[in-house]
Amino acid sequence: MSRPRILIVGAGFAGYRTARTLSRLTRGRAHITLLNPTDYFLYLPLLPQVAAGVLEPRRVTVSLSDSLPDVRLVLGEADRVDLDDRTLHYTGPEGEGGTLAYDRLVLAAGSVNKLLPIPGVAEHAHGFRGLPEALYLRDHVTRQVELGASSDDPETCAARCTFVVVGAGYTGTEVAAHGQMFTDAQVRRHPLRQGMRPRWMLLDVAPRVLPEMDEKLSTTADRVLRQRGVDVRMGTSVKEATHDGVLLTDGEFVKTRTLVWCVGVRPDPLVESLGLPMEKGRLLVDPHLQVPGRPELFACGDVAAVPDLENPGSYTSMTAQHAWRHGRIAAENVAASLGLGGARTPYRHRDLGFVVDLGGAKAAANPLGVTLSGVPAGAVTRGYHLAAMPGNRVRVAADWLLDAVLPRQAVQLGLVRSWSVPLDTSSPEVARVPGGPGQRQEASARSGPGAALAADTDDGGIGAGPARYRPPDEPAKGQPGSGATQVRPGSGAAEPRSEPETAKGRPAAGRLGPGHGQLRSESETAKGRPAAGRPGSGHGQLRSESETAKGRPAAGPAGTAAAARAADEPAKNRPGGEPARNQPGGEPAKNQPGGEPAKNQPGGEPAKNQPGGEPARNQPGGEPAKNWPGGEPARNQPGPAHPSDPGRPPPAPHPAPGPVKRTDVPDDPDDSTKGDS
Repeated sequence: MSRPRILIVGAGFAGYRTARTLSRLTRGRAHITLLNPTDYFLYLPLLPQVAAGVLEPRRVTVSLSDSLPDVRLVLGEADRVDLDDRTLHYTGPEGEGGTLAYDRLVLAAGSVNKLLPIPGVAEHAHGFRGLPEALYLRDHVTRQVELGASSDDPETCAARCTFVVVGAGYTGTEVAAHGQMFTDAQVRRHPLRQGMRPRWMLLDVAPRVLPEMDEKLSTTADRVLRQRGVDVRMGTSVKEATHDGVLLTDGEFVKTRTLVWCVGVRPDPLVESLGLPMEKGRLLVDPHLQVPGRPELFACGDVAAVPDLENPGSYTSMTAQHAWRHGRIAAENVAASLGLGGARTPYRHRDLGFVVDLGGAKAAANPLGVTLSGVPAGAVTRGYHLAAMPGNRVRVAADWLLDAVLPRQAVQLGLVRSWSVPLDTSSPEVARVPGGPGQRQEASARSGPGAALAADTDDGGIGAGPARYRPPDEPAKGQPGSGATQVRPGSGAAEPRSEPETAKGRPAAGRLGPGHGQLRSESETAKGRPAAGRPGSGHGQLRSESETAKGRPAAGPAGTAAAARAADEPAKNRPGGEPARNQPGGEPAKNQPGGEPAKNQPGGEPAKNQPGGEPARNQPGGEPAKNWPGGEPARNQPGPAHPSDPGRPPPAPHPAPGPVKRTDVPDDPDDSTKGDS
């Protein structure tokens, strides 16, 4: 007899607890599969300490493979569920699709950032639901303080060192409390202008901090925040987020580069596609966490509307405590439905209290209804977290001890860019990467090695800015299928050109019909010199101005002396010919320091085989190499002396020494933008 198949979607508090309990109850009598985008369980309550530099990122993660040895882990994100066929379709981390069959399905997909219809928020704010968002915030805050300390403009310094947190719930309160301590420690080593200090603002439309918790906890947290210097504004929120700051509902405009969105969460959108009864976005279940009418389907955690038997007529709130307890009950009832456990158990709970870590030795807690504050509350809070964590307890305790006696390391790791963590995402636990599933755009050249962090260091914008995050269906500028990108020789990183520049008729190094631009200095462009290239082909070459001044002809049409010799001599970068000048054994590359510009680069197009550019035509994934056997003649190779040779373009008149006028660039300046898509 085959073993039953149990599929669990999500490895948050509910999903992880379900998998661990089921593994213990079934003892190998069932196939247990866990589908999750990451290979770790994230302990969310300690995420603010990661953003503040107290804990290292791996301290708040627990390996699923190590802690769940009898559970099969499948990496991927659920796309849809076929309830009739009892199959689930998912997408893997590299874009591959897959299907999983089940006899019992437990939906524990968790929640995502809650969006409100406020102009500019989706473009300029960042959430705080996943590890990538915490890492980004840590780098971003560090960078803003460092730039503010080095700025000579008081207004710029004040804007960079102003941090706005929207949402005074559990997460927002802890982020503001830890953030103020983190930036204060930074400015002690990198002082700001005379009399200035970092400013953290905590906004919420609620009448008090922590509105969903006990009023005594709220009062304690409010007092600690204000003593620490946090600007707490209740009854106030964001009316509009702009490139330069945020407009508050009371009419004040606050200049800032940082907007942290902690207004709440909403269930994962997966459950909406099931077509089953819902309650405020959550899937309705009975007290046994089973979907009515679907004996094979269970739901728990933030995606499930679980009746609160202690308060008839209401549902349990979306908290980690409830999700953790849901997981155990769901596992017991799934095992019971398969005949592998005891009787079914309804979900009941007893409030054990809450703890709020406010940084340092400060906290607010009410364990078993006893209100605590100060050092005792801090001790209870950290003890509770150590007991609740399913792993890494020793490492977490060691980090806390080191943080108490050593200064924090405020450095930018640069691992997560602003466009990698958009606010509007169904997977806050996964950072977006170039070429990832659902977004086949390449990485922006600004995020490459050696780039100047333009996405985060320009004078305008908060968070990602309007152009810092690209939707999956919008190509990156300077990437295949996009508009123009200009590359400065020697800069090492391509710089996206603005639309006004393109409209002025400057030949862009992008895709303009069949021609492709070349690497040119901005001074050349400003002088109106067209790029050296082959009319009609557009494959430009790197040339120094000294060469042009000496009267050496540019790489122009066939008919030059070099072109006449090419009919009898083998191409130097073709198989069987002389070694290429930029290959081992040949002459030094002419586009390397100390040499002349290379005239025999494969493809002839600039930067197309570099990161962030289009693929070189003789590289894997690009067009067939035109200078290899079986391909078309290379367009950047000298042509024959006579036009009668079939398959080759006829020779053009000999150009005058100096830059050659490009014929592939339209005369109409407005046409220069037609390469955008």
